[in-house]
Formats: sequence, C-alpha cells, structure tokens
Amino acid sequence: MSNPLERIAAHVTGTGYADLPASAVGRVKTFLLDTLGVGIAGSSGAGVEELIGLARGWGGEEQATVWLTGERMSAGSAAIVNAYQIHCLEFDCVHEGAVLHPMATILSAVLAWAERESAKGRPVGGRDLVTALAVGVDVSTMLGIVTEAPIRFFRPATAGGFGAVAAIGQLARFSDRQVMDALGAQYAQCSGTLQPHAEGSPMLGMQVGFNARAAIMSADLAAAGFRGPHEIFTGPYNYFRLLEGADCDLSAFLPSLGRDWQIEAMSHKPWPSGRLTHGVVDALGRLMRDKGFGADDVAHVRAEVPPLVFRLVGRPDVAEPEANYAKLCLRFVAGCFLAKGRVDVPDFRGAALSDSNVHAQAAKVDVVLDSNPDENALDPQRVTVRLTSGLEHAITLPHVFGHPAVPLSEAQNEEKFRRCAGYGRLPLPDPDRLIAAVAGIETLQDIAELPRLTLGEAA
Repeated sequence: MSNPLERIAAHVTGTGYADLPASAVGRVKTFLLDTLGVGIAGSSGAGVEELIGLARGWGGEEQATVWLTGERMSAGSAAIVNAYQIHCLEFDCVHEGAVLHPMATILSAVLAWAERESAKGRPVGGRDLVTALAVGVDVSTMLGIVTEAPIRFFRPATAGGFGAVAAIGQLARFSDRQVMDALGAQYAQCSGTLQPHAEGSPMLGMQVGFNARAAIMSADLAAAGFRGPHEIFTGPYNYFRLLEGADCDLSAFLPSLGRDWQIEAMSHKPWPSGRLTHGVVDALGRLMRDKGFGADDVAHVRAEVPPLVFRLVGRPDVAEPEANYAKLCLRFVAGCFLAKGRVDVPDFRGAALSDSNVHAQAAKVDVVLDSNPDENALDPQRVTVRLTSGLEHAITLPHVFGHPAVPLSEAQNEEKFRRCAGYGRLPLPDPDRLIAAVAGIETLQDIAELPRLTLGEAA
C-alpha cells in the first residue's frame, strides 16, 4: 500500500470546521470543558508546585500560562506542567478502544502553542480549535485502535503526542509535507514506558507532558524546514514494531478518517482513578441501589475482568500506598467506595490513603481474570457480591458508566467541572465564564483567552 502517512497528512490539512457533524462538535465541547476542569483540579496534585519551579528554571521566554495559578514560562514548559496537571489525578477522559487519554497531550500542547502564536499577532479562533481537537483525537486514537497487541508503552504519551502534532499542524495551516515532517520529528522524540504505571510513580503523567512539549518542538522543526522520517508506521524501525511489538496495517482504518469521528467514542471518567477501576464502582453502586444493601452487609466481592483490567489494576492493596498506586488499584478503589460511598479527589490524599476502614473493605475484594481473548478490552465485566446473610447478587456490565453508551449528561459534565474547580490550588472566581466560553467556543476570536479564564483569584 502507499505510505499511510500521506493519507493522515491529508486528513489533517484537508479538514475544516464545516466538515464536522454537529454531534462531533458537541463532543469536542464536552471534553474540552472536562479537560480544562481536571487540569484545574490537578493544580493541587502531588508534585505540581515543585514541577512549576523546575519548569520556570528550564529557561526560555514567558510565552504561555500554567492553568489556574498563572505562572508564565516557555510554551514547551507550560505544556509539560498543564499536561501533568490534566493527568495527575487520573480524572481525564479516555478512548477505551484505543486505551489512551488523548486530550491531556493534545490540549496542553495546543493551548501553549496558541498562546505563543497570539503574542506574535497570529491568534487562533475557536472554530479552528474545535477542528484541530477533533483531528488530533482521530490521529492519536488510530494508533491504539489498529493494534490487537497488549499495551506495552503508555499510549497517552506515545500516541497522544502524534495527536498533538496533528492538531498543531492543522492550526498552523501546514502543508501535507510539513505535517509528515512534524509527525516524523515526533516519532524521533516519542517516549513513555508503562513502568511508572506498574510502580504507581507520578512519572506516568510527566510522560504525557514530555510528549506535549515534544509536539511543539516537532511543529517548530517542520515549520523551519527540517525533514522528518516518513516511514514511521511502515519502515523497518516503525512505531508499531518497536512500541506495540508487531507491525500493524493502517489501511483498514484510513477510510474512516473524516467519516467516523473518534471524539464521539470518548468516555468520561466519573471518578478520579484509573478508568479500569471504574467497573467495580459502577457495579457496586448499581447493586447497592437496586438491591437495597449497604457496605456493612457485604462479605465478599468478586470482580471478573478482562486481561487488560486484570494486568494493569488487579494489583494487591498495600497498607500505605502512594496516591498514584492507589488510583490504579481496583481493590483500593472498591474499598474506598464501600467505606465512604464515594470515590473523589480527597480520597487519594494524605491520611485517606491509610484509612483502616478503606483497607478493611478492600480486603473483601477479589479480582479474577475472565476468558475474554481481547487484550485491550475494558468490558464486559461481571461483579458478584456475597452478603453476610449468604445471599448473592451479581451484575454484568456491557459498558461502564461514562462510556458513550452510558454517558454523563451535560448537567453531570458541568457538575464534574464545578467540582474540579473546587479542588484547585486557588479558587476559580467565576466558573460560569469558562463554561460559557466553551459552550460558545465558535465565537471566540483568540483561544489564548481560555488559559486566562482558568486563572484563580490570587493568580
């Protein structure tokens, strides 16, 4: 087949706002607001203050803004900080089919780049932002959708970076050749191991930032005329062979570009923990509501989950976990829900991580590998609860709450945003202004206004 990068570049350069169906525009707005919200909440995440101090010391002009707290730094450094803020609470939206969080990398890079462009007298409008986000999500999620291999590298970082390049290339009005060069430059910088995920290290979210910064650099290199490698998906050392462990044929997916908008397949995260932990929370909530029992009535929980869930979040509960470990531990998250009737940002901070009641409830939970052959599937999941009376209740979830088949409503999306705004390091003075700006994004003349609308009271 011809080089698939040519078709991808044509999708980036040939798509305009008028090509997007209203349903895709609506989902872009939904997840734009969601991503800004979790990024504001993430300003109070572990290590953010220290990261900001380091990033300011990495030098460069003051080109872009850290969300909520307002520090000014280079576009690349701001992209790292904002990407980390978006992902550090494990609260950002996800594409389940691709097993990645595309918006963290894309939006942090795009807004930092756009602020820099605005200062040069080249503002980017809201319609262009909507188009760029839709295109960027297409490109990044494509790289996860086409592979059947078990995830080996952290796709929000690796694949997410390509989506960020595509979005910037769309906004910069790159030629096809420039898009191909920029994507090639991104491959040269692509990084993101799953080892931080296994260890619960905050470096997981940092890797999203590394690739967001790299996307800006890749676009700059292409704009300056540097040629990037073009056989990045088909050559002897291509992305799929090295990062996914097997060559992948993109030809079956390419015709869907411009037709099946992947932003419409995105899932919310109702709870600030790994998406793979959400099934047990959803199932327990439904069973407790429908069957009328409480946490004290529960003797045992059996969660039968696909290989991806078992491998990545089936880890043992430990007495004093780090926050990142706890968010990616299905047993801890289920224990939190049983102990408190909720799973929220404060439940992964400080003394909450060693709460004896949470750990006692977590000890009731078994995570069992089911027979699903799909190494990348999140569902279906089956949860069985045995009560102290001996009675058993079970539920099978074809999809977990937040999935497009069982989505958050617009009101629930706004409620999540307001809740996130309340968890930031500074008070957000007028959340309604940012909600309104996103709702009317088509009329915004300069998207550099969005970071300004995130600024807290003392910023």
